[in-house]
Amino acid sequence: MLRKTLLAAVALIGIALGVLYLAGLGAFGQHESPGNVSLTPRPADSLQTTTERVQGAATDIGVAQSKQILFGDLHVHTTFSFDAFMMSLPSRSSEGSHPPADACDFARYCSALDFWSINDHAEQITPRHWQETIESIRQCNAVAGEGENPDTVAFLGWEWTDIGTTPENHYGHKNVVLAHTDAERIPTRPIAASSTVERARAGLAQVSTPMIGALALASGSSRVQDLARYFAERRDLDLCEDDVNVRDLPGDCLETAATPSDLFRKLDQWDVDSMVIPHGTTWGFYTPPGSTWDKQLAQEHDPNRQTLFEIYSGHGKSERYQDFRAVEYDAAGKIRCPEATEAYTPTCWRAGEIIESRCLAEGTEAKECAGRAAVARQNAVEAGGQNHLTVPGARPADWLDAGQCRDCDQPAFNYRPGGSAQYVLAIGNFEDPEKPKHFRFGFMGSSDNHFARPGTGYKEVNRHGFTESREQDPNASLLGGILLPDPVEPVAESKPFNPDDPTTGFALFQLERQSSFFTTGGLIAAHATGRDRDSVWQALERKEVYGTSGPRILLWFDLINPPGTRGLPAPMGSEVEMSRTPIFQVRAVGSYEQRPGCPEYAVSGLGPKKLDHICKNECYNPSDRRRLISRIEVVRGRPQVTADEDVTQLIEDPWRSFRCQPDPSGCAITFTDPEYEQAGRASLYYVRAVETPQPGINADNVRCTDDAEGQCIEAHLCTEAEDECLELQEPVAWSSPIFIDPPQKTAYRAIR
Repeated sequence: MLRKTLLAAVALIGIALGVLYLAGLGAFGQHESPGNVSLTPRPADSLQTTTERVQGAATDIGVAQSKQILFGDLHVHTTFSFDAFMMSLPSRSSEGSHPPADACDFARYCSALDFWSINDHAEQITPRHWQETIESIRQCNAVAGEGENPDTVAFLGWEWTDIGTTPENHYGHKNVVLAHTDAERIPTRPIAASSTVERARAGLAQVSTPMIGALALASGSSRVQDLARYFAERRDLDLCEDDVNVRDLPGDCLETAATPSDLFRKLDQWDVDSMVIPHGTTWGFYTPPGSTWDKQLAQEHDPNRQTLFEIYSGHGKSERYQDFRAVEYDAAGKIRCPEATEAYTPTCWRAGEIIESRCLAEGTEAKECAGRAAVARQNAVEAGGQNHLTVPGARPADWLDAGQCRDCDQPAFNYRPGGSAQYVLAIGNFEDPEKPKHFRFGFMGSSDNHFARPGTGYKEVNRHGFTESREQDPNASLLGGILLPDPVEPVAESKPFNPDDPTTGFALFQLERQSSFFTTGGLIAAHATGRDRDSVWQALERKEVYGTSGPRILLWFDLINPPGTRGLPAPMGSEVEMSRTPIFQVRAVGSYEQRPGCPEYAVSGLGPKKLDHICKNECYNPSDRRRLISRIEVVRGRPQVTADEDVTQLIEDPWRSFRCQPDPSGCAITFTDPEYEQAGRASLYYVRAVETPQPGINADNVRCTDDAEGQCIEAHLCTEAEDECLELQEPVAWSSPIFIDPPQKTAYRAIR
């Protein structure tokens, strides 16, 4: 009898382990499918009305022979991306799956975009998902109409996502966008960043299949079982060989590139029309302190493919250069924490303040507390981007505005000024004195939305879903206890950061503090000769584009006296050689005020259920009233001509500012730079068109209460689930720069 009981017990254990193993392999979950694109066409008269409105505004503001201005989003994720999939797991703010088909429907019906691209993370795209992505994008283009007048143009692409541990091995994020969707003109597979693939595989290796199965079954959620299937599909992918031409590799391997130059080399081997757009260049949540773009200019740049720069997204602005750093180095090369200033408090410095205040509150001697503060600062600075983990029990609000750019409007979180657009355009590389290098980017904006929602910035609504803000209460999610560490008690001593500590989980990314910096995202606008795919692509290649913070501001910026053009102006994005004084003209027209709800074609095209799930019942729905342009600001930059020139002296922001009359038809100004001829050196100019203030989600970030000296003494983070965190903001459009060079015989003059 005992023997039979033992055998039965062993059998039951075996069955249980088998079930756990099968669950861990995703046997009870569903493959994340691409979904089904809605087939109802957008009415032709809606496109005609949009075109006529833009042309009418151009005529009223005095633009002759205006190209069409088309609006798009070239940074969109679906639940084919791991981070987007994780956001779809059960929680109070979860929405479930948002596959590629949802992105198409959102672009066509909700945001009414003229073009967009899909950019899921390459390291998580299996061969099956890549083929499904291709087919979904083709379906989107087919239903939108692929002739001269499509209601939207969908571009294929992916994101190359590198996150280094030090400034030396960090290269950041770049979106790859492809011009075409026919088989012979797209790569067989996307190209991922080697570092991220290695990190993902190491993470999967630490979690056994039965453990994943147990989690999936214990959750009682079909969505968590889908996650197990998602993991299983990626677990055993073979890496492609690195020293083989990409066209000779098998179709089912995972292709990687260790550096941007490797990415460019592989794209050269594919020989397809593509562009690479860097983004997140100032995002401190993953960019190591001390990082700058100098090394990328030296050896990690392709001026033919990497021509546009994302200046604004749902993570905030990456525009302004400020002369501060999160870390510094002494003469011996040892890292140390910079002192706080009126304009900036390094996070490492705030770590010392927190520890010191706790120590004094316990009644400890001031000298001892000062010593602990010094240790805390050093522990924090040595922890790099994880410096917040060196202060046990610190609440997100305890950090106040440490690490943030106080003099910036809507800056990216934990700002890294060495990756700002202004710094990037100002620096030079002089390793070859005869051929110095400079970046010459055009500017664009996009959303970086992870809910398959291209172009969410049309209305400041729905913080959960139209921005990346998510519920951060561990009890609100079935996986919260795993993804977020257990709370610890605050103590009056810091601790060194242990990168091997498995209990840190998602706390590495400071999710709760980040939630106060997420915005509804921006747009790219293209001056195109037509609505078709080729016309849009040609505008992108010409850099005749601009970015907005979401609203569809109309903007023209021209050099009106370029030599040799018979009176034709040189538009934004141009590079011109001239010796005389440049004359510029700017025209800007405000975006339309939005009506609540959705237009009828969106309601009938999607139906009530999809309208709620995809659009959240709020669409681009313009009224007949335009917002006012309050001012035009001009930024002038002088790229370095010697390596020792101080970048802070080369960026003038604003160089000129022009107040606009409150006229719904817009604002037009003309200006010159009489100093250009005398300077005898290259200059660049771009403009900002600024609308009158409007409420915006997370417009004030940590919402500080300041003391009499203007220093933050209390932070009010955006954490309440029902709070949209609206504060006044000024919507902006940024032109691409116009680059002007003196004739080559002119001697360059450095600014001292």
